[in-house]
Amino acid sequence: QVQLVESGGGLVQAGGSLRLSCAASGRTFSSYAMGWFRQGPGKEREFVAAITWSGDRTNYADSVKGRFTISRDNAKNTVYLQMNSLKPEDTAVYYCAGRYGGIATIPNYFGSWGQGTQVTVSS
Repeated sequence: QVQLVESGGGLVQAGGSLRLSCAASGRTFSSYAMGWFRQGPGKEREFVAAITWSGDRTNYADSVKGRFTISRDNAKNTVYLQMNSLKPEDTAVYYCAGRYGGIATIPNYFGSWGQGTQVTVSS
């Protein structure tokens, strides 16, 4: 499995932008589909975005479509989440996750998880 470390979270005003990064260690990163999930206060962990190992296909939750963009750089073992037009309801801990195989949206399908990074959007 790969080890994952997120960064880039913080406090931002509504309408602002943040870019999250997830650095992976391990030689097999380029074989992993990657995803971003989030967990808000008192809520269950929910899917945000996912990308195939090659980056040729992506999937987004309806709540973030048109505002968030997932991408990856396999040469740098890093996956990104560009978040624009942020809303207070985007406030959550954001987790990077990886799975060996195809793209997925279910948390239990992912075997590798980062520790999370807090994103807070003020109104």
